[in-house]
Amino acid sequence: MKLATREAGAEADSAGRAPVTVVVRRLVRPGAEGAFEAAMQEFIRFALAFPGNRGIHVVRPDGSSRHYTVVDRFADRAARRDFKEAPEYRQWMRRLGELTDGEPYMEELGGLAGWFAPPLGPRVAPPARIKMALVTFVGVYPLTSLLPQFFTRLLPGWHPLLVNVVTTATIVAALTWLVMPLLIRALSPWLFRAIGPADRERA
Repeated sequence: MKLATREAGAEADSAGRAPVTVVVRRLVRPGAEGAFEAAMQEFIRFALAFPGNRGIHVVRPDGSSRHYTVVDRFADRAARRDFKEAPEYRQWMRRLGELTDGEPYMEELGGLAGWFAPPLGPRVAPPARIKMALVTFVGVYPLTSLLPQFFTRLLPGWHPLLVNVVTTATIVAALTWLVMPLLIRALSPWLFRAIGPADRERA
């Protein structure tokens, strides 16, 4: 089954080592919601057991639509490629395709774009790279300005390299689970634009 695919941030991941976030939107056929839910539960168990998978999040319809959004994260592009090339993956794509209308819309986001998974809705595109860079700067700058001094004073007897490890780990964790999600949610109307017919034809 052919997938409509958009890739963003590939140039930021030329070495293939950066995490990859895959966003898939499917329109479930009327009356097939129960079968699709059951199939998705099995698919999630299969995907999570695959090497290099870093978690899956499913956003279900709110009742006004039949669109499901799946956000699947991988350790790197090699893990994503191995997953797509697995025979079981192709079988799952056929099975899920039988329960949905049309082709799924898929986005593979690497580099900075991995933080910027589009919000709910079937017709939004990833933000421009300049916007991603600006938002990332806003998130990174205060952390890199304040935390190194904070941990240097908090851990005066530690070797500078160990202090740097703690500082870097804290910055990465804060960006991943707190700062970037908050910034993206707050700036979502500015970051994301609607996808028009021309975008879908290029996908």
